[in-house]
Amino acid sequence: MSTESLVPAEKVAAFRAAVLAKLTYAVGKDPEHAFDHDWFEAIALAARDHLVDQWMDHTRQIYREGQKRVYYLSLEFLIGRLLIDNLSNLGLLEVARTALAELGVDLEHIRTLEPDAALGNGGLGRLAACYLESMSTLGVAAHGYGIRYEHGLFRQQIVDGWQQEQTENWLEFGNPWEFERPEVNYPVGFCGAVTTQVDGQGVVRQAWEPGETVRAIAYDTPIVGWRGASVNTLRLWRARAEENLHLERFQAGDHIGAVSEVARAESISRVLYPADSSAAGQELRLRQEYFFVSASLQDLLRRHLAQHGSLLTLPEQAAIQLNDTHPAIAVAELMRLLLDEHGLSWEQAWTLTTGTLAYTNHTLLPEALETWAVALMERLLPRHMQIIYLINARHIDDLRGQGIHDFGLLRAVSLIEEEHGRRVRMGNLAFLGCHSVNGVSALHTQLMRNTVFAELHRLYPKRINNKTNGITFRRWLYQANPRLTELLVDTVGAALLDAPQTCLRDIEPYADKAAFCRRFAAQRRLNKEALVALVRERLGIALDPDALFDVQVKRIHEYKRQLLNLLHTVALYQAIRTDPSTDWVPRVKIFAGKAAANYLQAKLIIKLTNDIARTVNADPTVRGLLKVVFIPNYNVTLAESIIPAADLSEQISTAGLEASGTSNMKFALNGALTIGTLDGANVEMREWIGDENMFIFGLTVRQVEARQRAGDLNAEAAIAASPRLSEALLAIRSGVFSPDEPARYAGLVDGLSGHDRYMVCADFDAYWNRQRQVDAHWRTPKQWWRSAVLNTARMGWFSADRAIGEYASDIWRVLD
Repeated sequence: MSTESLVPAEKVAAFRAAVLAKLTYAVGKDPEHAFDHDWFEAIALAARDHLVDQWMDHTRQIYREGQKRVYYLSLEFLIGRLLIDNLSNLGLLEVARTALAELGVDLEHIRTLEPDAALGNGGLGRLAACYLESMSTLGVAAHGYGIRYEHGLFRQQIVDGWQQEQTENWLEFGNPWEFERPEVNYPVGFCGAVTTQVDGQGVVRQAWEPGETVRAIAYDTPIVGWRGASVNTLRLWRARAEENLHLERFQAGDHIGAVSEVARAESISRVLYPADSSAAGQELRLRQEYFFVSASLQDLLRRHLAQHGSLLTLPEQAAIQLNDTHPAIAVAELMRLLLDEHGLSWEQAWTLTTGTLAYTNHTLLPEALETWAVALMERLLPRHMQIIYLINARHIDDLRGQGIHDFGLLRAVSLIEEEHGRRVRMGNLAFLGCHSVNGVSALHTQLMRNTVFAELHRLYPKRINNKTNGITFRRWLYQANPRLTELLVDTVGAALLDAPQTCLRDIEPYADKAAFCRRFAAQRRLNKEALVALVRERLGIALDPDALFDVQVKRIHEYKRQLLNLLHTVALYQAIRTDPSTDWVPRVKIFAGKAAANYLQAKLIIKLTNDIARTVNADPTVRGLLKVVFIPNYNVTLAESIIPAADLSEQISTAGLEASGTSNMKFALNGALTIGTLDGANVEMREWIGDENMFIFGLTVRQVEARQRAGDLNAEAAIAASPRLSEALLAIRSGVFSPDEPARYAGLVDGLSGHDRYMVCADFDAYWNRQRQVDAHWRTPKQWWRSAVLNTARMGWFSADRAIGEYASDIWRVLD
């Protein structure tokens, strides 16, 4: 690792001078009167100058060499704080630290002032951010496209144990990393009507005349790769009304109505994921998806034409990746642009569309494989609905022409669902309109072939492929855990920083060296002490850093089974109280995560977590052997504090429902041991890490499917057969943890007993028994730390660089 003594004095002096210049001429402050945030802005702007130089050089190189571009369309980009990320990737971190120390400014304090960009919800958005960084690291010419949410996802507050959603004002002090591009703007239409016209060559064409138009304004953020390898662009769109003020209505006294169109337009980029429990919420979600897709496609087609002159070469010069089903409307929009705006024939447009677009599926959950009511689509996007009908009709006609007349098959592959009201199947649209459809773990990809896309896979057996997710080690090891990084570099050399995929394996022999394992445990202890301080500051709860830190941090959802963890927590609490003679392993149960604003059951689980925490933490009979904490407002920055401090990583989703997971990779990379089901990437992690270094339990995918097919979801027998489970459920149901409202969780428990959809009760005993094996492992430090070291050493394959390399060579065709 770099040390202050190795930092060149001239670089330190230059950076110090740059910061002072920015403070004076960009921020407008004198050093003696500057506030902390003034210093943050000045430091960020000084770093940004270095980014811009390389950004411009890289862009010129792309044009000069005619490189094929990748366009990554995602509704979320959970990029987190960028100051340390950028300084580190530019090789300026120690330079900046030293320069600021000379100015009496503490970089570690200043970094905490940067807000997390509220542009994502969880794994999907964080994956997109990791992939952008890896594209820059590998030299892939790329643009990320998304929405510049003014408030983004809500800020979570816990009031009396309940989640409350507060506005996230991440842009309150501006964003020093972005460049507004008011000259880069595109019209995005909604509603209106479609008319039939005949062009100059006598060809009949459709013309869409939108009833409403919104402007998409571009904001660019440079994304730098490791060692400044290259710098790509994240382009986010802000929605703006065509007219800022209807002056005539204002002058007539209708002061509110005069700006109503502004409010309606700007609502598109106001908040990430508006609640879709109402018709208005559903319409806004569809508006958001079409808004950013249309602006992005218009932008990339403009760029392609300016550089290459003809759209007929689009697949050779551009690759468009749809990150999940949210951007699936891109199939219809690209067809519309090619047909209506650029005058291509249907056959030409379809060839270009399918040759350019590729689709990543991230979920098998029906509610996440979006469908839209036909009536809503016909009103909001009438031309697109026409195109979807035509795609569907041509596809069905083609299948019949091949002699396929199986009505069940044709109905299953149709773009229109007829069973529960006519709805457009966006997953099917993405499948048909893309040349590549990939899953994000080996298990998930196979399940795609067997379940949600089974019929389409029969027809197109070569289209589905697997690209197991990866994480960027620059963020999740080097920055999040500098102590562990320093130990690894001291042990196997600085080459690890540039080639972790191969060099991490060099750590394996040290798993059997006592001195190394002691140092490995020591860095964990320091990270745990830092988390203890954070919890004390935010929650006023004292934790024991020598206890086993048992962590489940992720979006709150029933399939992720925080409830299973809570049942274990209650059973453990009861066992500690009733059996004090047992040598219990001290544990800290750590939870964090947000529930969707309209997901009432998930919010009830958060309340239960806090009720259990309040009861357990206040009970003197527990004797400090168990503590429970729920840390509010989980985000990238909080993850960077929790993950390096974790001993045990909870990856316990119902088998078959977690597509991949990426937090499982982050925890294991930092040396936490995983307790989990054979779900998502856990399957591949077990292959690499070794079954003896993980704690796998529970029903397999086949067993879950068999129970579901048989309708075997009543849990009464499982509960009756498990005294621990029965007593835990009874305690929750009877109000032990909710004395102010004894019946608060009666419905939750009764629902679980009668319909155990996510196999919480079915897996409880296996989970409890595996947790006892965790205790036994923890009581043997030599064994525990050997497993921890091997987890870190064997995670190299799960790098985002490996994943992006596979996308680039197999799907995008941009790397030799």
